[in-house]
Amino acid sequence: MGSRPHIGVLYSRVRVEEKWIFAALEQRGADYERIDDRQAVFDLDHPQSWRQFDAVLERSISYSRGLYALQVLNAWGVPTVNTAAVAQACGDKLVTSALLARAGVPQPRTAMAFEPESALQAMEDIGYPVIVKPVIGSWGRLLAKINDRDAAEAVLEHKATLGDYQHSIFYIQEYVPKPERDIRAFVLGDKTVAAIYRKSQHWITNTARGGQGEVCPVTPELDELCGRAAQAVGGGVLAVDVIEHPERGLLINEINHTMEFHTSVPTTGVDIPGMIVDHLLDVAHGKVKVL
Repeated sequence: MGSRPHIGVLYSRVRVEEKWIFAALEQRGADYERIDDRQAVFDLDHPQSWRQFDAVLERSISYSRGLYALQVLNAWGVPTVNTAAVAQACGDKLVTSALLARAGVPQPRTAMAFEPESALQAMEDIGYPVIVKPVIGSWGRLLAKINDRDAAEAVLEHKATLGDYQHSIFYIQEYVPKPERDIRAFVLGDKTVAAIYRKSQHWITNTARGGQGEVCPVTPELDELCGRAAQAVGGGVLAVDVIEHPERGLLINEINHTMEFHTSVPTTGVDIPGMIVDHLLDVAHGKVKVL
């Protein structure tokens, strides 16, 4: 391998984040190609066109597109950021929760059920209010805060009627009364490089739903917790969502493997895209093992 590895960036749309990533690659004189996932072909009998890359950064908006692309690339031995295993662990909230529980990482009380009757029992065991989320989804969509049994029965009937198999996997968490904010922390490797508060009077604080960013200090406690959470799902380049429980302290809520950072960069002044590119180049040079 030469001093200038060949990099691929798989993307769906050139958003602000991708523009910053491309600029960081160009600033470093990197040899890279932009690959639109709408035009990409993965011919399982002819992997040579993909094996030319020393590393591929996956930035697909679609979870399924990104996951399947990573699974094929990793099967071919192409290093990727992040890996298919990490994408699968982070893209499915239930898998994330199971891995966090195995690693002993604190998180809200969580339960899973497959039928409305058992889901209702799980909600009552946890105690209202509870949060019901789709196991796969982002940007705070299709979340429901359920305050009592009547609301629970209505939401469960609605989900059962929708018919999709994911709506019959009931992922239920305790409702945590947050202080009108949560924390999004960015972890690269084993280090938390930046964090913001996402503030909102609504219980959903995602910036995609109107939450406002504010600098959050990266304390040793936050760094240690986010590092443990990242390692629980396999590590890499991750965004860790943290909530502040009034009694239990910091809890891990979700982990994102293809995060947005258009709010975080101007808020914190931290060059997140540059750090992502540096990590990607380290992977390409073999300084970081990902397979």
